[in-house]
Amino acid sequence: MKTLKLYFTSDLHGYFFPTDYISQGEKPLGLFRCASQFEKDGNTLIIDGGDILQGSAFGQYAARVTRNFEIFADIMNASGYDFVTLGNHDFNYGQPALRSYLDRLNATCVCENLKNDAGETLFPHAIHTLENGLRVGIVGVVTSFVPLWEKSEHLVGFQFSDPLEAAREALAELKGKVDLTICVYHGGFERDFETGKLLSTSEENIACRICEELDFDILLSGHQHMTVPGRDYAGTYVIQPPENGKGYALLEVEKHEDALVIRSSLGAPSAVDADVQIAPPFLETEQRVQAWLDEPVGTLPAALPVDARIEMALHGSPLAAFLNQVQLKYSGAELSAVSLANDVRGLPQNVRRRDLFAAYPYANTFLVLEITGQQLKAAVERSAEYLEYDAEGQLAISERFLRPKVEHYNYDFFTGITFDRDFHRPIGNRVFNLRYGDQNVADDDRFTMCINNYRASGAGGYPMYPACPVVREMLTDMTEMLLDYFDTL
Repeated sequence: MKTLKLYFTSDLHGYFFPTDYISQGEKPLGLFRCASQFEKDGNTLIIDGGDILQGSAFGQYAARVTRNFEIFADIMNASGYDFVTLGNHDFNYGQPALRSYLDRLNATCVCENLKNDAGETLFPHAIHTLENGLRVGIVGVVTSFVPLWEKSEHLVGFQFSDPLEAAREALAELKGKVDLTICVYHGGFERDFETGKLLSTSEENIACRICEELDFDILLSGHQHMTVPGRDYAGTYVIQPPENGKGYALLEVEKHEDALVIRSSLGAPSAVDADVQIAPPFLETEQRVQAWLDEPVGTLPAALPVDARIEMALHGSPLAAFLNQVQLKYSGAELSAVSLANDVRGLPQNVRRRDLFAAYPYANTFLVLEITGQQLKAAVERSAEYLEYDAEGQLAISERFLRPKVEHYNYDFFTGITFDRDFHRPIGNRVFNLRYGDQNVADDDRFTMCINNYRASGAGGYPMYPACPVVREMLTDMTEMLLDYFDTL
């Protein structure tokens, strides 16, 4: 018998210290609180599933102030990582940032479906032999939706092949050469494990297909920001840890001559002060990040709170209305649509930089599209799917936006139009009295509309947007627009 102990994290998003960068006080999250529990020897692997660089104020500070992404590699090195794959958000700050991170990283990057223009795999699969002689084959793949979401200038020279086929080819090459195969997939599960029901027809998440069509021993998943305890699915052992260092997966593998035994657990961040573990070399940077966040940027006429999700969907959101007005100001468009993050905070009257990142944490840029009345109605109808009547006759958030992962950010708030909705009506026919000013919107009417690059790709169930001509691309992201907005007050 030979054994492997495997620690796995994913979707850290720059959360290394025990803070959410929004409120004061330590929080039960962050890599340091997890990595302090990693016990490593020659028969241990530590693996990450991608989305390291973007998502927290730590990453924003690196992108806007220091231009230093080597510190991300230094943190991963200090935490003992052996292998990583790439997530879609690792491309958000461009190739110089990604390259500086990867060049400094001690861990091996595996990302089989990331190719150069010649079709060559940039980060191929690897074989790692443990001290006990166990040969482990490791394949990484990232969701094929990266080119749909990411700015094209960040992907020059990159091609993304089908992750399923890339994993299939790599697995075939590993056959007969290894004792154990692992797929590290930055993508999620598209089926309900208990019922088998297909929860998503999008190709964004195909972890179940990978398990059904291939025969990896283990699949380590990320991207969905949901916790999946270890279990067998279609003959492959799968697991997904929570995001932002809120926990990690621990797998203990026994390879017998005629059997494979896997036990797993989901570990929680330690209560031990991270500052006395791995963190000291990085404390000075963290303190600068916190000071930068607390700098005031301006004052609003009144605070912009957020309410319960159903209330905002029914009656609107002052915060969303404000963000839409900022988009209109800088785009010159007639219409605007914006979504709010799953974990969103309102804006106080006296605004600090920290408050802006809490209100809009994404690194989105924006486009102005030319949209027809027919396409506009289809977009509003998609958002109108967000609410439905439950068995008790009460309005509730639709399961479509809650499973397989929570997607409040796929409900859009619109500015520049008015409309009514009847949630008793069938999906696709809930919106009526759609008006621009005092005129009913006709199918062949044309408008300019500002939306973010994520939504413009069609992501979130909005296939009408990629068919719209692009009037203007705006390479400034929302936080920069907000900072500029307050500078002009």
